[in-house]
Amino acid sequence: MTVRIIDVREQTRPIGSAIRNAYIDFTKMTTSLVAIVTDAVRDGRRVIGYGFNSNGRYGQGGLIRERFAPRLLEADPGALVDQTGDNLDPDRVWAAMMRNEKPGGHGERSVAVGTIDMAVWDAVAKIAGMPLFRLLAERHGGEAEPRVFVYAAGGYYDPGKDLAALSAEMRGYVERGYTVVKMKIGGAPIEEDRRRIEAVLKEIGGQARLAVDANGRFDLETAIAYAKMLGGYPLFWYEEPGDPLDYALQSALGEYYPGPMATGENLFSHQDARNLLRYGGMRPDRDWLQFDCALSYGLCEYQRMLKVVRAAGWSPKRMIPHGGHQMSLNIAAGFGLGGNENYPDLFQPFGGFPDRVAVEDGHIVMPELPGIGFEGKAELIRAMRAVAE
Repeated sequence: MTVRIIDVREQTRPIGSAIRNAYIDFTKMTTSLVAIVTDAVRDGRRVIGYGFNSNGRYGQGGLIRERFAPRLLEADPGALVDQTGDNLDPDRVWAAMMRNEKPGGHGERSVAVGTIDMAVWDAVAKIAGMPLFRLLAERHGGEAEPRVFVYAAGGYYDPGKDLAALSAEMRGYVERGYTVVKMKIGGAPIEEDRRRIEAVLKEIGGQARLAVDANGRFDLETAIAYAKMLGGYPLFWYEEPGDPLDYALQSALGEYYPGPMATGENLFSHQDARNLLRYGGMRPDRDWLQFDCALSYGLCEYQRMLKVVRAAGWSPKRMIPHGGHQMSLNIAAGFGLGGNENYPDLFQPFGGFPDRVAVEDGHIVMPELPGIGFEGKAELIRAMRAVAE
C-alpha cells in the first residue's frame, strides 16, 4: 500500500528577543513550524515529520500554505513515493513542490521549500526506522560519523551587555565543553569591537578559539579595515564580511586577510554555491563554507551543493552549516562534514541538541533516535506535536 501525505500543517511562531547583529535585530523574528502528516504507522503511532526554518529569516507561512503545501496535497500519491511505495521519495516530493517555479529568485521561496523538505526527511527516516544521519550514510555508501564537532554561537549585541557580560557568556560556553565560540562584530565602531574581542580572548585564554561574524555588513573599505585589525588575533575565522553575493569583495579581501574566512549561509542554491567557489576567491586549505539546508531548499538541494563543492576540489570537511539545528547535525554526521553551529542559549526551543546530549571537548555524539531526533528534545517536540496532533 502506497504511503500517503494526508496533511501539511504550518504555524508561524515568534522567536523574538532584544538581541541584534550588525544588520538586523530579532525583536519581531518568527519561524515557521511545519508538520507532514502521513498515513504510515510505526510503533503504534502515526508517522509525522517535522521541520522549521533557521533563525535570521522570517517564517514563511504564506508561501507554505498558499503555494507549496497545496501542490503536495494535490499531487498523485504514487508520484511522491519511492519504487517500493513503502516510503516517500524526498526528491520526488521536492520536484512536486517546485513544479511551475521559474529558476532564480532564491530568497523567501527557498526558505519555505527548505522547511517542508526538513519535515519530509524526518518522516522518511522515521518510516525507515533509522536516525536520519545513518539513513544518509547508508544511501550514499559511506560511513556515518556520529561524533560531530560543534561550536557555540552567541556574542550578540544586547541592551545592557557590557564587556563583563559578554566575557561571562563566552566563559559559560567554554565551561560547557565548547572549544570554539563565536561573537558578532560590525554593529559597533571598530575600536569598540576591538575591545570586545580582546575582552573575550582574555577571558577564554587558551581553552578555546574565537570566531567573529560581521553578518554581511561591510563594504570593501570597512572589510579591509577590520581585516587589518583582526589579523593581530589568532581567530578561528572571519565570517561573512560583505554582502553574500558580492563575490568580488570576498575575493579581494583574501589579499588582506591570510587567516581563515567563512561564508555561505545566505546563499540558497547550488548555482550560488558554485559561483562563490568560482569567483569568491575562497581557499580550500583554510576557508569554511556555511550553506544551511533549512534556508536553501532543503537537503535535496544541499546534496547538489555537496556535488558542486566536491567538483570544485573542496573537501566536505570544510563545510560547517549555519543554523544550529538538528537537521544540520544529521547532515554533518551522515556526510562527514566539518561540524555544526549551535546556539546553546538562544532561539529556543528550536536550536540545540536533544536533552541529554552533552558537549565534550568541542564534540557531541549523535543519539540513536529515529528521524532527525526531535523527540529527544522535550520542549521542542511538545511545540511540534501541538501543530499536528
